[in-house]
Amino acid sequence: MARHNIEARVRRVAEQALAEQHYIRPVDVLLGLGWLAPTHVDEWRQGRVAYLEGVTQGNLSKISTAMAEFGRWARARGLQPSETAYEARTRDRRPLRFSASNDPGIEQAYRTHWISPELSERKRERLAERQSRPPDLLVIAASKPWACAECAAEFGAGAFLIMEDAGPHCLDCVDLGHLEFLPAGNTALTRRAKKASRLSAVVVQWSRSRKRYQRQGILAEPGAIEHAEAECLADDEVRERRRLREEQRRSTADEQFAADLAAAIRTQFPGCPAERAARIARHSGVRGSGRIGRTRAGRATDPQAVRLAVIAAVRHDDTAYDQLLMSGMPRAQARDQIGADIKRILTGWSLNPALTDRQTAR
Repeated sequence: MARHNIEARVRRVAEQALAEQHYIRPVDVLLGLGWLAPTHVDEWRQGRVAYLEGVTQGNLSKISTAMAEFGRWARARGLQPSETAYEARTRDRRPLRFSASNDPGIEQAYRTHWISPELSERKRERLAERQSRPPDLLVIAASKPWACAECAAEFGAGAFLIMEDAGPHCLDCVDLGHLEFLPAGNTALTRRAKKASRLSAVVVQWSRSRKRYQRQGILAEPGAIEHAEAECLADDEVRERRRLREEQRRSTADEQFAADLAAAIRTQFPGCPAERAARIARHSGVRGSGRIGRTRAGRATDPQAVRLAVIAAVRHDDTAYDQLLMSGMPRAQARDQIGADIKRILTGWSLNPALTDRQTAR
């Protein structure tokens, strides 16, 4: 791929990520380019991959070009650098390595997050604190039988393990055997049990359908779980009333947000039919969906976020993008192929609707 094509794609990916979360990491760029799979990031964070570039598609020259352009773009946009510690989700919390060379300058560049200057000082501090917080220990519910690399005991599918360099280890061998499993489902109970437990771990299991690890619950000290259950029983009625009030408040807020987002779409794209704008707004703004409408920029109806929401809708509804993906075409290549179709539709929607109607009638 030509150098200028890589640089253009990096800028496009970076702009979208920045609009969604008000900060961007080098890992976000590699994910957005399609050179890095989320599953490989999971394995790297678990300490099962020696260095991130080892599971990144493309040669080191392409990766270097992309990272250099990302740095230039971030500085040109006036973003503020913030170096963040990366630790493995293992017992020893070892520092994670990014590059094949392990060069200190390259490692530092990978660890540097770039933050929007639009964030307040307090929000920047909270973001830095959250990103530098040591990661939770990660325990895996096995999908098939396995044997402990330390004690050689054999276990069936579903048994908990923690990954180390030598392979899977049972909980007794890693001094987690005294912890009790608390299934996911009760947020208040989980939060309180984790807070009360001196030692805890997150339990995940691989989902074949979604191609990623999904959270199953936590491991915590039995006494902490009992304490949390007592607290939850004591204020269950109060929390239920609060939940109902919050549910009604969210429903009202979501309706208003969808109307505001639809209006913002029509302001930026007056040729977009009102019904279509409303449909895009409802889809993009679904709470908890992770779509652009639910980002901070989307909720503020930032013009760039609005444009990205419309582009996403057009990409899936008005082009052959989904069919190209189903045929096995890489995501980046599919987006390049349908780029002209998106531009044509957005250009039409950007025109005055009355003028468009007259031109169509000729």
